[in-house]
Amino acid sequence: MSRALLKSTSIFSSMTFLSRTLGFVRDMIVAHIFGATGTTDAFFVAFKIPNFMRRLFAEGAFSQAFVPVLSEYKMQKSPEEMKQFINHISGTLGLIVLVVSIIGIIAAPWFVMLFSPGFAHDGSRYELTTYMLRITFPYIFFISLTAFAGSVLNTQNHFAGPAFTPVLLNVCMIIAAVWVAPHFAQPIVALAWGVFFAGLVQMLFQWPFLWHFKLVPGFKWLWRDPGVQRVMKLMLPALFGVSVGQIGLLMDTMFASFLPAGSISWLYNSERVMTFPLGVFGVAIATVVLPHLSKKHATKSTEEYSKILVWGIQCVFLVGVPAAVLLIYSGVPILTSLINYGKFTQFDVLMTQQALVAYSIGIPFMMVVKILAAGFYARQNIKTPVKIGIIALVVNIALNFLLIHSLKHAGLALASSLATIVNTTLLAWLLLRSKILPSKSGWGKFFLRLTLATGVMLGFLWLLQAQNSEWFAWHWQARFMHLSILLVGAGIIYFIGLWAVGFRWRELKAH
Repeated sequence: MSRALLKSTSIFSSMTFLSRTLGFVRDMIVAHIFGATGTTDAFFVAFKIPNFMRRLFAEGAFSQAFVPVLSEYKMQKSPEEMKQFINHISGTLGLIVLVVSIIGIIAAPWFVMLFSPGFAHDGSRYELTTYMLRITFPYIFFISLTAFAGSVLNTQNHFAGPAFTPVLLNVCMIIAAVWVAPHFAQPIVALAWGVFFAGLVQMLFQWPFLWHFKLVPGFKWLWRDPGVQRVMKLMLPALFGVSVGQIGLLMDTMFASFLPAGSISWLYNSERVMTFPLGVFGVAIATVVLPHLSKKHATKSTEEYSKILVWGIQCVFLVGVPAAVLLIYSGVPILTSLINYGKFTQFDVLMTQQALVAYSIGIPFMMVVKILAAGFYARQNIKTPVKIGIIALVVNIALNFLLIHSLKHAGLALASSLATIVNTTLLAWLLLRSKILPSKSGWGKFFLRLTLATGVMLGFLWLLQAQNSEWFAWHWQARFMHLSILLVGAGIIYFIGLWAVGFRWRELKAH
């Protein structure tokens, strides 16, 4: 089982790595052409709102509710019954997100007021955001159906196609920024159209894979279908519970709209760098683990269920802890190499680095919370993560009020990290108390080895990393050469450190 999990995770991670790398190229181009200004703030808000709802209706609540039920159909029902269920759920989801998209286009001014109230005092930025939001809102419809197709494919143990799909978003936005933007009176609007067409392209890209498995949906509305009702019953509370982290990030945007121009762009760019390890490894492992957990729950394999959960948690900690340390200590070299070009100034880099440090504190916990949540969702227990999510969100909002005055945009990022730590701690405590997560799995020894190896890596960075002033002075070729040496060297030293303190990869395979 562990070999299958490792294989699936490596496939998903490699495709996600390609997507995230191209995403960095996209962000470099956008930062170079547009900088960190009021107009880029407007675009990021117009992009964040449908992106947030995508995680509610698509990859977040829907996937977490749909995958366990579909896995149960696959294990316990006939292929004809499973196909009928897919037809009915696709029709129901499609109609819901179509209505949401239409409402979003009509009510765009109110969405802007709700999610970035600070823009109300800047008429031109408010109008530009509203205009672009009407262009980007249909993205919800396209990407929700894309996520639906990806969930179906994941239950068939096909992960490469869905993991590659986000690459197309980056390609479309790069084309929009480089070749389409110069033809617009307001060049930033081209990015909004890039998002619109990216959603359409990603949706169409999934269909050949579904055809291969003979699972192309028939889009039949049947609310009374038992499977549809189960998914919707699970999805309603999950709309909040599984997306608490995203709600927190959106809250950052709301508060940041009252801060000086550029604050939203600084938060966006720091979030993009922070989510690289989260997306490549954390999301990848959680995506692979959920169908396996769902199958073990359906077959009542309790011991195997616990082993998979432990395997997922240890895997994300092995990546998340050194990734957090690396981003905290080497944030300026990374940001300078990626986005300190054109209109994105040294001051913008330093402001972005402050938020990156604050976000990075929570990286290991942002990864682990996805695995812990999967431990509940695979058992079709949605209510518990929702209750914990409410507590975490209240903590996040309270910390936003407390930290924004002294730390500005960095305080908002720190509030998100601290709220995630609260979320993770409570979920882990409940799983331990219910004995779903075994307490005697060598956790003390595991964390001691992890700490020692990460400390060795930090020493390497301290010895070799140049001063910030040198990074600012270097040309881009020198920056990337030094950064490559730094990152590759840190990775090698970390794995040598793990080996030196006695960690062996067969320990993970044992699960």
